[in-house]
Amino acid sequence: MNSREDERLAQAAVAALTRQLELTPKPGLPDPRDLRARITRQDHRALRWSAKALLPGLAAMAACARRNGAPTPELRAELGAIGRSTEHSLTLAGGGHRGATWVLGLLVAAAALEPGARGRELVATAKEIAAHPDRRAPRRPSRGSSVSAKYGAAGARGEARAGFPHVRRALDVLAAARTAGTPEEDACLDALLTVMSTLQDTELLYTAGPHGLRHVQTAARGVLDEGGTATTAGRRALAAFDAELQQRGWSPRGSGSLLAGALFADAVRVGVGRGAP
Repeated sequence: MNSREDERLAQAAVAALTRQLELTPKPGLPDPRDLRARITRQDHRALRWSAKALLPGLAAMAACARRNGAPTPELRAELGAIGRSTEHSLTLAGGGHRGATWVLGLLVAAAALEPGARGRELVATAKEIAAHPDRRAPRRPSRGSSVSAKYGAAGARGEARAGFPHVRRALDVLAAARTAGTPEEDACLDALLTVMSTLQDTELLYTAGPHGLRHVQTAARGVLDEGGTATTAGRRALAAFDAELQQRGWSPRGSGSLLAGALFADAVRVGVGRGAP
């Protein structure tokens, strides 16, 4: 195991994030479609570009985990410091992907720490890392932590400390959809909607409040109840859901980040990104 393997893990994580960005239509989230209510194709290209700014930081997290060799408090503190530096680089590259930095950073570190881990095993290792407090974290509260405290939501840190339950649910949806012969894009969209249907998304709580969050969760379940995105009825419900979120300006970004994490964990499980050029 060496720096080349660390780079491969980072590339696999960015590929998972890019794959999430390319899915369409994603309710309230950026995708390749042109000139929608709030998001233009140029903005989508900027998100794709800024995703590449994650590569050095994610590779550094993988190397850090490999060097530490165990999910210790020291590893957690080092990952936090690298993550904050990476977020600064993201800001210079155009911003975006803050939630993905946290999710993918922990999962990449877990993959480096336990090279044989797959799927749920990978998530379990990430949980062990996240269980430790970040002793070097800034004292000032973030928007996400403030919203979590106000509404009692788990937030990004709570999600990680619980072992990424929504990443696990997304992995289950992907596996079941493939067994059923569902097209891959529909499988990924159904996984995203499954996350949206139960996640206490702090971004939504901030912009839409508890009522808006419940509305989004209910609408996501409604698409799945129509048979999912592989059905005509499900696609109609998805289009209506997306149009409403665009009109309201509500963006379930936490769900997008967790789907990217699931796609990375899934890729590691099936061997993509491990040994790829």
